[in-house]
Amino acid sequence: MTETVHVAAYDTLADWEVGYATAHINRPLFHKTPGRFATATVGASTEPITTMGGMKVLPDVALADLDPRESAMLILPGNDIWNTEQFVPWTEKAREFLAAGVPVAAICGATGGLALAGLLDDRDHTSNAAEFLAATGYSGAERYRDEPAVDDRGLITASGIAPVEFARAILARLEVFEPSVLESWFKLYRHQDPAGFYELMTS
Repeated sequence: MTETVHVAAYDTLADWEVGYATAHINRPLFHKTPGRFATATVGASTEPITTMGGMKVLPDVALADLDPRESAMLILPGNDIWNTEQFVPWTEKAREFLAAGVPVAAICGATGGLALAGLLDDRDHTSNAAEFLAATGYSGAERYRDEPAVDDRGLITASGIAPVEFARAILARLEVFEPSVLESWFKLYRHQDPAGFYELMTS
């Protein structure tokens, strides 16, 4: 049975921040269990949205219809709406996912939205910078970690300039690859080490 990883699709979605994760979740090559995962987009409605890169996306499902029990993970890309009322339904859905024990992954501005919602107060986390989150007035500063990506009990956070580390944390949490394969994947995509490619080809 295929498990769906849902990717938030809202206007100003930062295209580059989730590409490594979505492509390698959806592409069964090197997967531990080929066919286990697929990606789908979820929007505030099923009306088209426009990404930061000007790409049009037609969401597969509306947010109100998204049930955590029917999802493997919710991915929240960075955006320019994180500190507006438009993002509140997304933080509330993230709260619902976490309460149900289903992972949530947020990067860049989306971490700011989670901070405003109080979802980072009791978990280790990261973001673009400690100062970025401090400006929200949130109460979780002591749990901030100066790392590219952090996973604490199924809540993954990452800096907007760490899309590969973000993807690695997502792939690890979902167990998409065997650990040794993920290590080779990271060697190739993060360190641009050709050895990683050859290791993947022989895995």
